[in-house]
Amino acid sequence: MDTIVKKTYNKDEEEEKKLILREYRALLRALKQRLKKGDKPLLRRAFEMSVDAHRDMRRKSGEPYILHPLAVARIVVEEVGLGVTSAICALLHDVVEDTEITLEDITREFGANYAKIIDGLTKISNVVDLKADTTAQAENFRKILLTLADDPRVILIKIGDRLHNMRTLESMSREKQLKISSETTYIYSPLAHRMGLYEIKSELEDLALKYTQPEVYTEITTGLKETKRDRTKYINEFIKPIKEDLNQGGFEFTIYGRPKAIHSIWNKMRTKHVAFEEVYDLFAIRIILDSPPEREKEDCWKVYSVVTNFYKPSPERLRDWISVPKGNGYEALHTTVMGPGGRWVEVQIRSSRMNEIAEKGLAAHWKYKEGATSEKESKLDSWLQHLRDILSNPDTDTLDFLQDFKLDLFTEEIYIYTPKGDMRVLPKGATALDFAFDVHSELGARCIGAKVNYRLVPLSHELKSGDQVEIITSMKQKPSEDWLTFVTTAKAKSRIKYYLKEEKRKIGDDGKYMLQRKLEHMNVPMSQHNLNELAQFYKKPSPLDLYYAIAVGNIDVKEISKEFNVHGDKLQLPAREVKLETKNLVSEEATKAKSSKPAELIIFGESSDKILYKLAQCCQPIPGDDVFGFITSGEGLKIHRTDCPNAAQLLAHYGHRVVKTKWAKNKEISFLSGVRLIGLDDVGVIQKITNIISSELKMNMRSISIDSADGIFDGTIMVYVHDRDELDDLCQRLATIEGISKVERLEAQEE
Repeated sequence: MDTIVKKTYNKDEEEEKKLILREYRALLRALKQRLKKGDKPLLRRAFEMSVDAHRDMRRKSGEPYILHPLAVARIVVEEVGLGVTSAICALLHDVVEDTEITLEDITREFGANYAKIIDGLTKISNVVDLKADTTAQAENFRKILLTLADDPRVILIKIGDRLHNMRTLESMSREKQLKISSETTYIYSPLAHRMGLYEIKSELEDLALKYTQPEVYTEITTGLKETKRDRTKYINEFIKPIKEDLNQGGFEFTIYGRPKAIHSIWNKMRTKHVAFEEVYDLFAIRIILDSPPEREKEDCWKVYSVVTNFYKPSPERLRDWISVPKGNGYEALHTTVMGPGGRWVEVQIRSSRMNEIAEKGLAAHWKYKEGATSEKESKLDSWLQHLRDILSNPDTDTLDFLQDFKLDLFTEEIYIYTPKGDMRVLPKGATALDFAFDVHSELGARCIGAKVNYRLVPLSHELKSGDQVEIITSMKQKPSEDWLTFVTTAKAKSRIKYYLKEEKRKIGDDGKYMLQRKLEHMNVPMSQHNLNELAQFYKKPSPLDLYYAIAVGNIDVKEISKEFNVHGDKLQLPAREVKLETKNLVSEEATKAKSSKPAELIIFGESSDKILYKLAQCCQPIPGDDVFGFITSGEGLKIHRTDCPNAAQLLAHYGHRVVKTKWAKNKEISFLSGVRLIGLDDVGVIQKITNIISSELKMNMRSISIDSADGIFDGTIMVYVHDRDELDDLCQRLATIEGISKVERLEAQEE
């Protein structure tokens, strides 16, 4: 259900001119401290060029397009903390892609440095192209990251561009809102996180949630508004003694409580299976100190001591990112303490310098680079170097790479030492083999074991922060397929896949030769079309896998002429289905039910034909759910809920295969859905449950399973319902049974 209200735009030409000028002056004010001699005319030239290039263009909301580059330039300066060069590039970021202006024009007007950044931004704009196939998208994403490794400003400006697009998403169609939001959670918020832009990362995730799951978003924002008064009262009570003590100690500081991001509250509700009212840590207390660099570490620990004098800390929740900052430069001291009324409260302690780095990420790093220690500099540089290493692999053209890299962006970090005492940063959960690949690709490929703290361990041994690791190698060792099951870093995975592919390629060459001979015999060329047809028929992800299967005897080339017909120079299956869009088909479930009025999905788009579809098992949608259709390669159209665990990936990467769908009203057919119940294991509780389902609501129940332990039962019921209203009604009725503490729709796991 789309609960987002769309605003109408109505300004005349004169008002528009004033608005544009006002935005430009605001940008100049934001840059005031950073403008050097000659910057202002250059900025003015970029502004005029952008106004002229976009003069006939309007955004979906109706407002002049120039307001978008202006807004991006302000975000880049005010919120990301970049300077004049980046502001100029932000003003011009769309001109090469959308207008007559070329890169040569930019080079002539502003110089090669500006043209390089704008070229990077133009490439990124085509990344997750609706029409591009998935491998091309991943390849494009790799290109983005290469520009990031060269000049991180490209990605910082792109994040600013995405933030403004998300803030103004309400004027877009529902389909576009879903796609852009999913792309944001899948690619841009992990990147913002890795670049240290925590505020922007949170806002991107919150806005994405607003469009992908408007009901959840509304529930949490309403909850936050309603609890604001109580929260403020509690925060003031918590802060009071700390404030007094810090004032007596002569500290210069700011202390305040701030609500947690909506997305992180939702995550907690989802992972811990709790309602909004049961999420206790809705806010964090932040203490920011004005301390000189040489004293800030000592002062932060003094403040920690003051806080823990009043409130008992949870020892396992102490995070010391002051002694060892995170890979993206984040420094702070986090602790969770038991506050008044038995509530856990997170306290974050940092200096004003650390605070700026926490909010502006990499941009603030450059600002402090002159006076920074070499260690802090090398953290950022080593991450960019790590990025270059992964990208130098010629075979990273699949979505696997994207998935692996994304994991690297978000994971917590651990600190591992080499035998000589050098420190390396790895993601939490990394194994001895990950460490070997992190040091050097060849070391990883030849690794047979490791010594962790002088004790011999297998390759799959999971490392802990502070471990000292020595790698043992053998020239006879070769990477094997099972290595992929226990390595966690993108670098290790991509190198192992590369080595395995090389091995496969050697064997596959024989299969390629055999296939070529067979196709020559059938008088058809070995074209991309024919290879794709064969790979799809034999369910192989790529031609290389097809060659390999032929070489090792899993596919008999003699069978090809029996399975396929030859049409001109193309192979075709004789019983090939007509294209999905042109078929008037009904649902499989409906066919089974032999119903006179089958349940259908109306497909909006070019036609309103009825189409064969299947319901995705990962999220089990039912009528009334917000859904989208997805054309799979082997199973026709599948219907997913927009809050399905796999939705973000599908919408972000396979946009060209997404079909706009909506339920047709039909009460003739039932859909299988599940309900989870938790409560006190009382006599007769099952009878009460079945009574509501079968007698009161007259529903058809397929199965019921109840597990009981220590007086608590956890049960699952599978029932047939006609739509979401019916399922909601069932959940509400079950919740009224005495002793039942939780009733929720059964959520499937990510595939």
